[in-house]
Amino acid sequence: MSLKHQLALSFIKGVGATLSKSLLAYFGGAEEVFKASVTHLQKVPGIGNKTATSLNFTEALQRAEQELAFVEKHGVDIIFYTDSRYPRKLKHCADAPILLYSKGNANLNTQHVVSVVGTRNATDYGRSLCKQLIEDLKQYDVLVVSGLAHGIDAAAHKESLRLEVPTVGVLGHGLDRLYPSQNRSLADKMILNGGLLTEFPSGTKPERENFPKRNRIVAGMADVTVVVEAGIKGGALITAEIANSYNRDVFAFPGRITDEFSEGCNFLIRNNKSGLLTNAADLAFLMGWDSSKNTGQSTKQKQFALPVDLNANERLIFETLHQHAVPLAIDDLSIKTNLPLSQLAMNLLNMEMQGYISAKPGKTYAIN
Repeated sequence: MSLKHQLALSFIKGVGATLSKSLLAYFGGAEEVFKASVTHLQKVPGIGNKTATSLNFTEALQRAEQELAFVEKHGVDIIFYTDSRYPRKLKHCADAPILLYSKGNANLNTQHVVSVVGTRNATDYGRSLCKQLIEDLKQYDVLVVSGLAHGIDAAAHKESLRLEVPTVGVLGHGLDRLYPSQNRSLADKMILNGGLLTEFPSGTKPERENFPKRNRIVAGMADVTVVVEAGIKGGALITAEIANSYNRDVFAFPGRITDEFSEGCNFLIRNNKSGLLTNAADLAFLMGWDSSKNTGQSTKQKQFALPVDLNANERLIFETLHQHAVPLAIDDLSIKTNLPLSQLAMNLLNMEMQGYISAKPGKTYAIN
């Protein structure tokens, strides 16, 4: 696929992540979207006549050329939605971005991904909890994700670096800057063992409305979100709420009822929005994780467990293909799964890019 056209897809005005994916699934690729006629565009679910005739394709392509020059100059990696490196867990979220800008060497599809969030006003209690949590999680071969903000975020990243645990910071702005600027040295070190990630192109400032968007990536790419220390208001609780909306596990460390920055954690626990956490062993037990030192699974067994990552529709497709000895055509799959062709095409594309299935001659599909 053309990288310029993939970038341009993210710059089309009035077309968000969901419509972008519909266009991608309908036409089969980003470049094909820009070659499509208005008549064909109108047939895409969610694209009406008004939208089809007002799409700013020329402007989007010009902006993509500018961004391409930036990423090539600064060594930024673009991870498109159909790329196998795109975080699989995030891909299962309906509002996942169509592409991500990345710097670093992190494997975003590490088997165990933990998001660690909390207040910018971390206390000694919170920093101590964070330190112990990361130390104990190291044996489970985790990737630690946070937002590179002051306080608990920075503490999680720093402890991860100290213990050589890969860690990724998700940003609420473009990679041409860093906010807060005091974390520049920390960010530079993270690129060597982890990295930086954002959905925002260069030139995007750290505006207030960008951070809830950032938080959905922090929650969406992880198996579990841990709230270490948080007030009753703030980004940590927003991240926890988003993780709950994605049906992801959330845990929080309790604190004294008189502590301002434990009030948010106690609220989550009291209202059954998170599980109560006292140590990493609790988390690992509840998540069903084995220590890397005690793991006896073969590579084949791990690969067989991969379909657990599929969403409900993808599991249905996988099971349907598994029941047949021969590859199935997309029309047959639509009938057997009772899924609309447009939705089915998007699911098949996701599964193919994740390596679960393969497209065969005659537009048929089979399990790898």
